[in-house]
Parts: sequence; C-alpha cells; structure tokens
Amino acid sequence: MRITALSPRGAQLGLEPGLTLADARGRVRDLVAVPHDRRSDVALLHQLARACIRYTPSVAPDPPQGVMLDITGCAHLHGGEARMQRAIIIQIEKQELTTHAAIADTPDAARALARFGGNEVRTLPVAALEMEEEMQQALRRAGFRSIGDLADLPRAPLVARFGRGLVDLLDRLLARQDPHIVPHRPDERITVERRFAEPIGRTEDVVDVIEALTEDAAAKLGERGQGGRAFAVRLHRSDGHIARLTVETGAPTRDPALVVRLLRERIDSLADPLDPGFGYDSIELIVPYAEALQEAQEALQPEHQTRADIGPLLDRLAVRYGAEHVLRFAAGDSHIPERSGVLRSRSSPPTGAAWLHPEPGEPPLRPLTLFDPPQRVEVLAAVPDGPPKRFRWRGKDYLITHEEGPERIAPEWWRRYDGHGSNPGLSRDYYRVEAEAGHRFWLFRHGLYGRETTNPDWYIHGLFA
Repeated sequence: MRITALSPRGAQLGLEPGLTLADARGRVRDLVAVPHDRRSDVALLHQLARACIRYTPSVAPDPPQGVMLDITGCAHLHGGEARMQRAIIIQIEKQELTTHAAIADTPDAARALARFGGNEVRTLPVAALEMEEEMQQALRRAGFRSIGDLADLPRAPLVARFGRGLVDLLDRLLARQDPHIVPHRPDERITVERRFAEPIGRTEDVVDVIEALTEDAAAKLGERGQGGRAFAVRLHRSDGHIARLTVETGAPTRDPALVVRLLRERIDSLADPLDPGFGYDSIELIVPYAEALQEAQEALQPEHQTRADIGPLLDRLAVRYGAEHVLRFAAGDSHIPERSGVLRSRSSPPTGAAWLHPEPGEPPLRPLTLFDPPQRVEVLAAVPDGPPKRFRWRGKDYLITHEEGPERIAPEWWRRYDGHGSNPGLSRDYYRVEAEAGHRFWLFRHGLYGRETTNPDWYIHGLFA
C-alpha cells in the first residue's frame, strides 16, 4: 500500500506520494490514512468540468488531477484571460480544493506550467515531459536539466538516442504541435413537453398527456441505453403558477405504465390537491437522473419467468408514505449477531458487508427472529463445556434431539473501555438445536468454561422458522 495523495500538512511533515504506508506510519505515528477512491476522483473531475462549461464549451477532464479548458475566442467575454483565470480559480477553491492554473498555447504546455510552476516552458525541468522515470534518468545523465536544454537541439540525434516520443512531447510543449482537446459533452437531461391551444383542466386529460410524455421520454432513454431513476412533471397553469410532481424509482426504468402509476399515487397522496384553475397551458416531463439499463430476458418461455419483482411495490410505498419510511435490512459491519443487521433506507448505498449464507441445501445459519436482549435459560449439558442436552425456557422443558455447533464468536474487545488487555469480555459458543417436538432454537453459552468463567450462563438468542 502506497500513498497516492497528501494533505498540505502531510507534505510539510516530509511525506511524498509513492511512499509506502508502512514507512509513512514509521515517520508519522498519528498518520490518518484513508483508501484511495478512484471512482470518486473521476466523478469529481467530471463535476468540475461541467462547472467550467459556463466559461467555454471546450472543457475536458485531464486525469488524474486536472481539468483542461480551450478558451480560444472566449476570454474577452469574461474580461480577458487573467480575469477569467482568476474567476475559475475562485469558483473551484470555494469547494475547498487547492488549485494551480496556467495559460499556454497548447494543452501540454498549460498542464506543465500548472504542475511545475513558472511562466516560461523552457525553464521547466525535464520531468515536465511526463516520460517514464528511466527516460528522465537517461536525460539527466546526458546532462539535460531543463526543457530549454533540449529545445534548440537537432531533432535527428534526439530521435536516434531517445526515441520519437521524446521529440513529439517536446514539440507539444513548445507549441510546434497543437493537439486540440476533446471536449467533454455531458448528456443533456431528457425533456419532453406538450403545449395546448386551449388550456386543459380535467385530471384524466392531464394524466393522458403525462402518459404520452413518458412514452416519448422512454423512447429517448432507449436510444441512450438508459433508464430513469427520477421523473419530474411541471404543470404550467394559465395564470403563471407552476405545479411540480416528482417520483423516484428504486431501479432504472423506462416503463411508461409504471411511471404513470407512481404519478397517480403522488397525486392521490397530495395534502393539497392539484388546482388547475383556468387550466394548464403546457405540461413538461423531465428525467433529471438516469442510469444505464440494458434489456434482459430471464427465460425463453414466459411461464418460466417466475421470479417476483417487488421493485414496483416498493416504489409505490415510497411515493405514498415517503422514501424515508421504506426501509430494508442491510448487513452491518460486525460479527456480533445483534449488530450484523441494520435498517437502512432502500435508496441508501450498500455498506460493503455481506450476510452469512449457508451452502445450497443446508439450513439457515442465522434465525430470522432474534430476541433483544437474549433470554436467560437453564441448560443441562453432559459436560460443562459440551453441547446442551435439555433446557428450560418460560417454564417449559425441552429435550434436545439434534444439535450443531459450537460456532464461537469472540467479543468486540475494541469497543470496551478497558480494551483487550484487562477486560476483553466473554466469548459466545452458539448451537443450533432441535427439540423433540420439532422446534428449533439458537442457544449460546456465555463465557468459555475454565478460561473466562467458572459458571457460564446460557441464553436463547433466536428462533428458527
């Protein structure tokens, strides 16, 4: 594991990108390190590129840390190049980002000046050529320290000794070649609209128009290979008032019937019903958020497509009662049973943790019903550290005919104030047991006999279906 980026404080302490994390922790004991999220970095660059389109239409992300703008013919609209550059820096630094910017005749020259500083390309070090470290070492051994040392040399000897790639990079830095950037063109939001010669006011007429608009939007989504995750309707009333309806889906879709059904649910759940007044002059449907959606067929025969999809039901519940009231079970980041499952909003991202799944054909490893807290039981075992043979729970005796275990779960000592050294907590030995009447229970012994306690207690933690 190596460092990819540093905060200003980390750089002041002598750390640098490329240093191993172990060496960095050896130098700085209290170093705070987080995993490098490449996807988020790419998303941030695209976000910055979209924000810079207001200055010029030719904008492109320049990974790993840059954004490139072609401001040819645009600078005068913002008071000149210097004022335009300053405005861009101020806009980006409002997002708490450190910014270095430069203006040059070619993208390579602008990138080099921004990264290495200075106002003249010839004064930059040979590292500005962005070649492999071996090539940079070869240039330094040959006595070249700056771009100016290479600028006026004959091209043929340089190509023969260092390759054609060096000369091409040098020409781009010195504006002898001008590789234009490929502008980043973000997908425009899908918008469809209907205008009416005479205002309409009946709810059924409005719904019919919305259904036609969703079909148009679905066709455009299909051309992009996308499905909508949110649909917004704007109803423009003749007196200037605009009514807004928005529905979201748990999965990307381009099914007009589903969208219309959700919008009907939204209209029916409004505390203040839609008031058409003198009617609506136009209706507009926007898809503000879309994701990739590929067509898929589950089986060749329709009767074999038996998998139930509860997504539409969840969408209707979210529209009627609010997305924050539709929850799902998610895996918690803990091996302790009572912390292994948490309730989260259905739209929340996955936690990265995974459920414990049994092998195919095996009984479940965890019961669906857990007691909070676990309930104390009296257990009779063959030996103190052996499996249970009989137990009493709620005044009734149960004779165990089958048992499986133990599954040992160690305590989370890092959550305890005293830590692992003096008081780590008690381990649990879990057993899946079946009584003679067929009932199945999840029991555990709290504490290891002879090592953690002399008289371990028993608890029932859950019931299997």
